[in-house]
Amino acid sequence: MTDAILTVEQMRAAERAAMAAGTDGWELMQRAGRGAAEWVARIAAGRPVSVLCGPGNNGGDGYVIAETLRRGGLGVEVIAPLAPRTETAQIARDHYAGDVASDAMPRQAITVDCLFGYGLTRAVEGQFAELLEKIAASDCYNIAIDVPSAVESDSGAVLGPLPHYDLTLALGAWKLAHGLMPAMAAMGARRLVPIGIDIPDTGMQFASPPQLRAPSPDAHKYRRGLLAVVAGAMPGAPLLSAEAAMRSGAGYVKLLSECAHPDAPAELVIEQDNFAQAISDERIAAFLVGPGLGRDGAARDRLAAVLERGLPTMIDADALHLFDSAMLAKTDPAKLCVTPHEGELAKLCDSFGVGADCKLDRSRRLHDVTGMTVLAKGPDTILVGDGMTSFFERGSSWLSVAGTGDVLAGIAASRLALHGSPARAANEAVWLHHEAARRAGPAFTAGELAHAVAPAMGVFL
Repeated sequence: MTDAILTVEQMRAAERAAMAAGTDGWELMQRAGRGAAEWVARIAAGRPVSVLCGPGNNGGDGYVIAETLRRGGLGVEVIAPLAPRTETAQIARDHYAGDVASDAMPRQAITVDCLFGYGLTRAVEGQFAELLEKIAASDCYNIAIDVPSAVESDSGAVLGPLPHYDLTLALGAWKLAHGLMPAMAAMGARRLVPIGIDIPDTGMQFASPPQLRAPSPDAHKYRRGLLAVVAGAMPGAPLLSAEAAMRSGAGYVKLLSECAHPDAPAELVIEQDNFAQAISDERIAAFLVGPGLGRDGAARDRLAAVLERGLPTMIDADALHLFDSAMLAKTDPAKLCVTPHEGELAKLCDSFGVGADCKLDRSRRLHDVTGMTVLAKGPDTILVGDGMTSFFERGSSWLSVAGTGDVLAGIAASRLALHGSPARAANEAVWLHHEAARRAGPAFTAGELAHAVAPAMGVFL
């Protein structure tokens, strides 16, 4: 799987399996180094390159890169504070025909970081930290080989000075850090360099963009899905969600609200009748509950009543603070998707007795305990559902304004009303949300983002 994501141990196991099948470590290192060197050479375009080599196998990859570039006619300087400490890295050093400096600082237009690879677990200090600080302060084009050298691969944690990289070349397979903050923010563009080994299906992957479809020739508004957006004490958030939902594919969006909405568009149906009667409509295909709901007793009662319907439901915002195991017991968790940010994820974990240290583990454990689809949103968005943990490309940082989460919830709920699959709806929503942000440009409001969803749809048709 070219989009599979591996832990450190899974990657080591894949390499061991390749070697057990007859491919030795030196051959794997040559494949990795030569494949990475092709990228470096294209970017260098004749300019000289500095290659920073550490004492392990990542440093060995660096020596292969340097020798490949040297043979291709590029100027190369290699800086290695320590001699190789692994047999394979020593072989790579022996095959490099150029000079190696131990205490220089990089001075070329292109810097290639091969100090430490995917197995780093301790702090980066001393000469290695100085090298990283130097390239962080430079205006060079920086390339990280496999993962940036101050990053712990399985968590994305930063263990030392972390420069900004223009390009990160993953060797053999993607690692968890390629999809996790804070590491991914420094990686620039990410590209995969295959090394000819079998990559197992680990149950973790980078999400694939959706393939949306136009309505069928015989479609009508109910066949395309009636979404009921449940409002509460605060009228603005559910209206934002409804506006996004109207532009995301559902055939009919209805806002169930006791508030007046003088600014609501004419196309939006607002139902202010008896709530119990409104949610009992057999034509409803899905619910969205949470944005603007409030957290009082009335809000809790509304959430419980919606869940007892047993229909596909997106649960967001205030509802995430009210949701508990007693409510879950009265509904079908396979039809539910929760969309928490990190604070809301922590609250859900408390409510359902989930103990975990990081966002990824919390998301996966919450799904395992409850059976719900979990879309843990943020700059490193994680989706857990349908037997897969999916990671996404980083969205626009302009999404960091109030109300954009309500827009995301509306998109996801609209897609859910259309086809009924929580994980599929969540995946489609993230891609549409990111594309809408791209089209909205800089400094947009949540309302402007909601209106950008319709043109974003066309990208995935």
